[in-house]
Amino acid sequence: MAERKSIFNRIFQFLLGIGPGIFAIGYTIGTGSVTSMIVAGSTHGMQLLWVLALSCLFSWVLMEAYGRFYLTTGETALFAFRKHLPMGSLMAILIIIGITFGQWNSLIGILGISANAIVETLALFIPAIKGNEYWWVLAVAMVIIGSMYTLLWKGQYSIFEKILVFFVTLMGLSFLLSLFIVLPNPTEIVKGFVPSIPQVEGGRMLVAAFVGTTMAAATFISRPLFIQGKGWTKDDYQEQRKDALWAAILIFVISSAIMAAAMGALYESGTVVTKVLDMVYALEPVAGKFAIAIFFMGTLAAGLSSVFPILMIAPLMIADYQQGKLDTTSRQFKIITGVACIIGLLVPIFGANPIKAQILTQVFNVFVLPLVIIGILILTNRKDLMGEQKAGLALNIGMVLALIFACIISYNGVVAIMESMN
Repeated sequence: MAERKSIFNRIFQFLLGIGPGIFAIGYTIGTGSVTSMIVAGSTHGMQLLWVLALSCLFSWVLMEAYGRFYLTTGETALFAFRKHLPMGSLMAILIIIGITFGQWNSLIGILGISANAIVETLALFIPAIKGNEYWWVLAVAMVIIGSMYTLLWKGQYSIFEKILVFFVTLMGLSFLLSLFIVLPNPTEIVKGFVPSIPQVEGGRMLVAAFVGTTMAAATFISRPLFIQGKGWTKDDYQEQRKDALWAAILIFVISSAIMAAAMGALYESGTVVTKVLDMVYALEPVAGKFAIAIFFMGTLAAGLSSVFPILMIAPLMIADYQQGKLDTTSRQFKIITGVACIIGLLVPIFGANPIKAQILTQVFNVFVLPLVIIGILILTNRKDLMGEQKAGLALNIGMVLALIFACIISYNGVVAIMESMN
């Protein structure tokens, strides 16, 4: 028992050492990501693993670029856009609107899925819940969002970081354990690195959702703020680089584990994911109620690890634009996070299907991404701002390729939404 605690403690300390990267994992791997990975793995196997790999690679590049810019100049993203770029104010405002829309939409789905996950698990043990799911889901959602909002009133970066580290540790261990329970075919995993797009209805939208949840613009825009909260300075260039790399690696490992587990459990049987419990029904014959506990622990941790930073994103961006500071204590912060909490309750209140809602909302996250990349590409190449830390050939190639990738996926997302409307 002592040895198990020691292992968990080592993982916890390792993630604490990562620092701002833990917020990147929180933004990236939520129930939206879990949903997209399960749907992809269950319907297409590992066919979209290459999209995940590219998204994580470019996420690393952009986290490095935004981190390097802040440590060199001491300026946060939107504040710097407004100050140094032509039409920078307009660009910053469009980014705030776009990210807020995408993240608040994600919050709606996340809260719905998390509440459903808890209620559906409880219903397995408390039969009386059957037939009254709506009220149970609404009550659980209100408890979750109320608890999160109470914690946000504390307003301390260190508290937020420790809470996220706990959820990310729980999430990662749960999904990796689920993977080992199922043990998918390694050959199929290797084939997933060969680029191809599912030629089926909804295939384009799933690709866009993959990128929307993995290359989340909010992750990059908020990175300078969380580095500021961590207290890193020019002396921490190496820590910042290590942080960005480890965040990207962990996002890939956890996300691919979810997809592979879904493939192993559901793909061969042809089971279609339409609700939260579908994945568990496939795991239950292998590991019984143990599988239910493991998978829902991961799903819930993924949801809660995302709710926290998503509630914060709109007021953080507005404060960034206004003064370039990490603001988690002002009245403005508390009011806007309160509004986000109310919006997050929409799916539980109206009883919508959280799976469908979640995939569609991830698509919207890619549309603002090209602006976010263009802004940092220009800023990191300004010699007057960056000096010796000006972007070199490797970083520039990475950012240009990320921009091309983002534009292709954004176009893909437009086509997907138009197809879904027909």
